[in-house]
Amino acid sequence: MQRPMEGVRVLEVAQFTFVPAAGAVLADWGADVIKIEHAERGDAQRGLVRVLGYEAASEGSSFFPIMEGPNRGKRSVGLALEKPSARRVLEELIRTSDVFLTNFLPEARAKLRIDVADVRAINPDIVYVRGSGFGTRGDEAGKGGYDSTAFWARGGSAAGVTPPGADRMTRMPAGAYGDSMGGMTLAGGIAAALYSRATTGEPSVVDVSLVGVGAWATQFTVNLALMTGGPLPVNTPPRHGSATNPLIGAYRTADGRWIELSMLQPGRYWAEFCKLAGREELSGDERFDSTEKLMANAAEAAGIVADIVAARPFAEWAGILSRGEGQWAAVQNAWEVGQDPALRANGLIAPVVDADGVDRELVASPVQFDETPAGLTRAPQFAEHTDEVLRSLGLTEDELIALKIDGAAT
Repeated sequence: MQRPMEGVRVLEVAQFTFVPAAGAVLADWGADVIKIEHAERGDAQRGLVRVLGYEAASEGSSFFPIMEGPNRGKRSVGLALEKPSARRVLEELIRTSDVFLTNFLPEARAKLRIDVADVRAINPDIVYVRGSGFGTRGDEAGKGGYDSTAFWARGGSAAGVTPPGADRMTRMPAGAYGDSMGGMTLAGGIAAALYSRATTGEPSVVDVSLVGVGAWATQFTVNLALMTGGPLPVNTPPRHGSATNPLIGAYRTADGRWIELSMLQPGRYWAEFCKLAGREELSGDERFDSTEKLMANAAEAAGIVADIVAARPFAEWAGILSRGEGQWAAVQNAWEVGQDPALRANGLIAPVVDADGVDRELVASPVQFDETPAGLTRAPQFAEHTDEVLRSLGLTEDELIALKIDGAAT
């Protein structure tokens, strides 16, 4: 299979997850992604030893999932861009790249001379890509942001999942949650820009902000609020089911697991559910024997469903519901997601060999081409490919040594 980004070189001057995740997706798709890390400090994310209260790495191992996810498949070059002697190397990398990818703030871009005009002066045909917290225009264009602030809080998700009257805000369900979505969004924008360049000859400047991705993720309720001209009224859903459908929402099983029902046509699926549950008489109950009655008495029906589900363990319900046509899913934790049979059948939990030669697994990016799962290679160690990449640019051994003595490369 010809991977669609083979032959494309991406130069990444970025750190943490949001923008580097885009580089990882492009690497999955076949691009040669060269990651510039500061010659002394590296990507700041390498210093995060605890994330969400968890240890970020296994003791005695080089495998570091917080770096592997958004950096697999890349080559790392240690380069101190603030050093004048590093400029020649940077310019040659820009000259030989198709895409320049960054999340540095405007002030840093200006200081390092890596803004659009600077990069385009070296390579007029390059696609220039910026990831930001709050966009490139307006009063907050120079403000930094993380997915917890720009995506989760400002983008509407936090308010959407925090119950009214709660004494604490609901946190993101996973580290780099919005960053990962933003990275995939950036990758799609880059692909479109490369297509545009191929068909028109004109390169693009691509911008994606975390607050924009956040608003896109919550667009349904945002659009409703815009239509009504103000904040939406507080809508507290019933404990079970919805206001008009008992076969929607989460129900707890006898062993404390949850199943999520999403049978959007109650009249279609009610009789089937009752039969599968061994309560066929409920479909003929005068309270529920028509779609209209079922919807009108949804709260009462939902209470009955809750009692029915609570009487059996999850494994039994999985077998029962799998025999029907109605939509449902297990509520899974992170380990269970990693074992999910649909993900594994489709190659979306992918093998990778780490720097120590140990077989590992990572979540693959969700886009596949020609029905072929992506083949993953590990993330680079810090500055692992500096010598290899700089030699490919024509630097001699003496020039390499001089850069290292100067602290411009490592």
